[in-house]
Amino acid sequence: MSETTSPSPSEAIRIVRIGRPERRNAVNSETAERLYREFLAFDQDPEAKVAILTGDTSAFCAGADLTDLPRLRDSGPMGPTRMALSKPVIAAVEGWCVAGGVELAAWCDIRVAGADAKFGCLERRWGVPLIDGGTIRLPRIVGLGRAMDLMLTGRGFDAVEAERIGFVSRLVPAGAALDTAVEMAEIIASSPWPAVVHDRLSSYESYGLSIEDALANEDRHGRAVIFDPDFAAGVARFQADQAKRRDAGDR
Repeated sequence: MSETTSPSPSEAIRIVRIGRPERRNAVNSETAERLYREFLAFDQDPEAKVAILTGDTSAFCAGADLTDLPRLRDSGPMGPTRMALSKPVIAAVEGWCVAGGVELAAWCDIRVAGADAKFGCLERRWGVPLIDGGTIRLPRIVGLGRAMDLMLTGRGFDAVEAERIGFVSRLVPAGAALDTAVEMAEIIASSPWPAVVHDRLSSYESYGLSIEDALANEDRHGRAVIFDPDFAAGVARFQADQAKRRDAGDR
């Protein structure tokens, strides 16, 4: 199999391609295992900060390959969908993003879509269940009522609706999703890293907690950032920038 992790603009960005364009990037057992291994390697690589999951210009992912269904696995049948990574992942979506493809996209932290992207829980038509986190993540992203509409009817919806209901974070011209995702990843990766990591984890960990416990958990993460050595350096940069702005305003 050819290499599916593309060269990236920097060592901090890891681009992972599903890598089956001849099948609209439908995931079979081999692909699911490879995706799991690639995201595990990303999470364990201290130089990598943000991953981008993508397909090609015709399809992000058409779901599970029904001719070779991915086997049930602890990490999720589609590969990584039950993994709790410590770093952000962005989905760059073009073309078809349906069935398990929706679940893979929902697993990512952020979704960028080209204007021609097409979505839908189409597995409803063939009696296939959502088993890669879709019944959990989709309601959290778009709300329970909208998620029930999408999951129970199995209807398709376009990129405009996907952005309107909040499933897609950014809608861009067709063909521009990957470039936009790379730009976003570079911004995230260049930010002071402890705050990125802890704010992300605090958001996910708040689910299921009472407001008191969630606030206490946020405080724990916040203290970890404040007492990190990088925090003082960030404050110093902020103060220096403010001084430059004041001096520029005086002249």
